[in-house]
Amino acid sequence: MAEATCWAVSDGTPGVENQCIGLASAVGLPIAVKRVAPRLPWRWLPPLACPAAAALAAASLAPPWPRLLIASGRQSVAPALAVARASGGATFTVQIQDPHINPARFGLVVAPAHDQLVGANVVATMGSLHGVTAATLAAAREAALTLGDLPRPRIALLVGGANRVYRFGATEAAALGACVAALARAAGGSLLVTPSRRTGQAATAAIATAVRGVPGALWDGRAPNPYLAYLAWADAIVVTVDSVNMTTEALATGAPVHVAGLPGGSRKFRRFHEALAAAGYTRPLGDALETWSYPPLDQTGRVAALVRQRLGVALSTLAG
Repeated sequence: MAEATCWAVSDGTPGVENQCIGLASAVGLPIAVKRVAPRLPWRWLPPLACPAAAALAAASLAPPWPRLLIASGRQSVAPALAVARASGGATFTVQIQDPHINPARFGLVVAPAHDQLVGANVVATMGSLHGVTAATLAAAREAALTLGDLPRPRIALLVGGANRVYRFGATEAAALGACVAALARAAGGSLLVTPSRRTGQAATAAIATAVRGVPGALWDGRAPNPYLAYLAWADAIVVTVDSVNMTTEALATGAPVHVAGLPGGSRKFRRFHEALAAAGYTRPLGDALETWSYPPLDQTGRVAALVRQRLGVALSTLAG
């Protein structure tokens, strides 16, 4: 019999691991975070070509097996399948994002709708899963009360960076910084700016120069990231178009979310942003702040309820 625990399995990349932990937290079982880094040659092999014993050894996974395993990322696929086999089916497996193998091999596959993955056990989400909730926002707000002294509207700027389909360098950063600085000045408000790992030093410096003189704060990368506090105190949010995770997390606040375009793009990203705009969640960043309302987006809670249903365990039992 599997233990009444949940493993959150990934390669440790923050954007990937946070999705596993966010869903695991919403389900309610005790969580053990497992970071897998299969050695060569196993990491080169397709998931179905990796023997179960090798997958478990390469990922340093051993019994007692959990009742629930939530995994995400390419390197987690083979270990997740191996745990399911080794547990004799007692471990229920949830794979977040397209595993690029038959979804029927897992108990449940959770994929964003813009990936267009279909299957009897596939649940499509509007954006990504995460751990941003009303409770985490309230705690972050309480821990950073001085941000409440900044002039309103407080505009949070969530900055991503270049990826496979979008370009973002110092030039784009300077233009973005100038745009949000103008919005803050026109409204008599302030800015809360947080770059990400992909932003880069040159782009961060360009933004810092562009927003100089505007009341607010810009995370310099040295102290812990005040990302949640910025979300919690924001009256409006601007997020760069390249990040599905940050856009979805911003929508947990209920604050207006303006999406800042960048050069480049892909059909997947366009499908994602078009769906959000059509549903009334986001609007493109323009030359003025807009105000609108929507129910905070909680895809993680929706999926967690489905997982609990599939496990056949009541929430009260898990929480107790």
